[in-house]
Amino acid sequence: MNLVRRLRRPVRPVRPMPSLRSVIGSPFQLLLLACSFALAGYAGVRLLAGDWFGVALWFVGAALLHDLVLLPLYAVADRALVRGLGVVRHRAWAMYVRVPAAFSGLLLLVWFPLISGRVDARYRSVAALSADGFLARWLLITAVLFGGSALLLALRSRWPLLPRRATKRRSPDVH
Repeated sequence: MNLVRRLRRPVRPVRPMPSLRSVIGSPFQLLLLACSFALAGYAGVRLLAGDWFGVALWFVGAALLHDLVLLPLYAVADRALVRGLGVVRHRAWAMYVRVPAAFSGLLLLVWFPLISGRVDARYRSVAALSADGFLARWLLITAVLFGGSALLLALRSRWPLLPRRATKRRSPDVH
């Protein structure tokens, strides 16, 4: 009886072994990856030529600052945002705040010395630019990002038939 049940059960198809090409990528991808490693190696050699200890200390400090301070802060802020929007039953609006906040934070992170005005004479002599105005520009870009996001949210709320990201509807068996 047990043998009959086993024979009647549907047989799962055996997945084929992935080919070497699908594992390592196409030749163009490999060439692109090799070029990016070569460029990163060149930049690393040039960067570490002057003050290798200071650069290494900066990388370690940046990693620790991100992992131990910044990541918990924006995880708590995101949780508060989702919980607050969940209270008013508009949890889907979270992306309209997350995206501009992420871009604004990234711009702040990249341009922080110029935005804060903490540049030394070496920067001014090399770039021949002043750090004045970067704070106003960053605030303007942040306002435009959040304003555009609010406008998009208003348009999609007013006209729900506007195109949205297409989702694929697949049965759970496919996964």
